[in-house]
Amino acid sequence: MKEYHSKVIDVEHGDNFTVVQPVNIYSCSFGDDCFVGPFVEVQKNVKIGNRSRIQSHCFVCELVSIGDDCFIGHGVMFINDLFKDGAPAYDPQDWKKTNIGNKVSIGSNSTILPVDICDNAIIGAGSVVVKDITTPGTYAGNPAKLIHGIVKTSMIDDENIK
Repeated sequence: MKEYHSKVIDVEHGDNFTVVQPVNIYSCSFGDDCFVGPFVEVQKNVKIGNRSRIQSHCFVCELVSIGDDCFIGHGVMFINDLFKDGAPAYDPQDWKKTNIGNKVSIGSNSTILPVDICDNAIIGAGSVVVKDITTPGTYAGNPAKLIHGIVKTSMIDDENIK
């Protein structure tokens, strides 16, 4: 029987990096003041910005970049393989990138396919994001669609939208 144990291996991180075990985190990087909850896997070459939080039971696969001040809810799954030939793509050359902007919140149990999500977006719980999100706002559903835009006023600016 082969037995594997969860580990944190070859991880670059800034100050105040918090991890709640058990996790599998390897060959990736985190900025300052980041948090990773239990039962999370973050694969190699993932980049996570400052003050971002990843809650329990998440899977962050290779080729994902998450910006600053992001919140990734419980059970969020990132996907880099579109199964375009009806089966897993074992060649990493066939995998696709996902880029998450700054100040993005992704609700629990959402699935994020290879897309770009702009700054100041909110993804509702249980959503499936299959297309790029280029306009700040709240998105929900399967597939995720804009349900409410963000309206900026003199009292709200980019520094206050989180």
